[in-house]
Amino acid sequence: MDSRCLPIHLGDKSYDILFGRGLLKDLGSKVRPFCAGGRAFLLTDQNVDALYGATAENSLREMGMRVRRLALPAGEQTKRFDTLPEIYRAMSDFHLTRADLVLTLGGGVIGDLGGFAAATFLRGLPFVQVPTSLLAQVDSSVGGKVAVDMPWGKNLVGAFHQPKLVLIDPDVLQTLPPRVFRDGMGEVIKYGFLFDPTLLDLLQDPDRIEEVLFRSCDWKRRVVETDERDRGERMLLNFGHTVGHAIEASQNFSGFTHGEAVGLGMLAITRLAQARGLTEPGTAEAIAARLAQIGLPVRAGALDWEKVRAALQNDKKNLGDHLTVVLVRRSGEGYLYSTNREFFEGVEQCLA
Repeated sequence: MDSRCLPIHLGDKSYDILFGRGLLKDLGSKVRPFCAGGRAFLLTDQNVDALYGATAENSLREMGMRVRRLALPAGEQTKRFDTLPEIYRAMSDFHLTRADLVLTLGGGVIGDLGGFAAATFLRGLPFVQVPTSLLAQVDSSVGGKVAVDMPWGKNLVGAFHQPKLVLIDPDVLQTLPPRVFRDGMGEVIKYGFLFDPTLLDLLQDPDRIEEVLFRSCDWKRRVVETDERDRGERMLLNFGHTVGHAIEASQNFSGFTHGEAVGLGMLAITRLAQARGLTEPGTAEAIAARLAQIGLPVRAGALDWEKVRAALQNDKKNLGDHLTVVLVRRSGEGYLYSTNREFFEGVEQCLA
């Protein structure tokens, strides 16, 4: 089968992103070189497991690997610190060693959770990302940031742990519910307004999805190669995430999806910046139009804004009373801006 390869150059942590229709059926042969010990621990969620779990496991077994498959409940509520003991116990019972392999088959929740478990069990196991949601394929599976949520904030406990391989099969997107597919488009819109306005013109054409995947990952590759540890340019990828994460936390991760919240976050912070002369007039309106075009929300509705403001205090980009926010001067030109918490005064009016 035809596949396309995008290498990420990170010295001894370099790896490839493979793109290709039907690649999931060839999973075993692609990952076998990374599994010297012969045991493969396959983490997934119950929804994905019903669709693709057996296919993935059979492919691994056909290459002579012993497989332990663990399917967790689907949803952001699973990406909690208190889920980890169940995973660690299953890994221990399977006698995983650092010569074996962890695979994450699912969306961003499973990729983040399984990646963090791999980063911490036995002080680090090799792992492979097999993202099955659009959001995970264009963003969260690439770059090595893995984390779990705490009740008061998103991604507060995490690590940098690069995968050995990312395997992206566009065919699996065909089984996504419409809302989950739109969720991933929020991150694609982010890339468009940060770096590449021409990417936005592909969003309505389903025949261009493979180009959307490749170009989105290529933008992330460029940033990660420059700033793997999120100390400078990589912070640009958090456009919309400061307010977006706060919205998610205020709803106990059970309201807006991640992509929906990020879209609202991009819109809110751009309206705030535009009002302060930090963004070219009309940019916020362009973001709102793209979100609405895809079917993502442009109004927040009834939120507990006290909880949102409290969650903003826990943003990982905060340094004392100062914080770095990600803004766009205009479509395609993102930048970092140092400010203070007063910047967010009036944020609720931006999403009314």
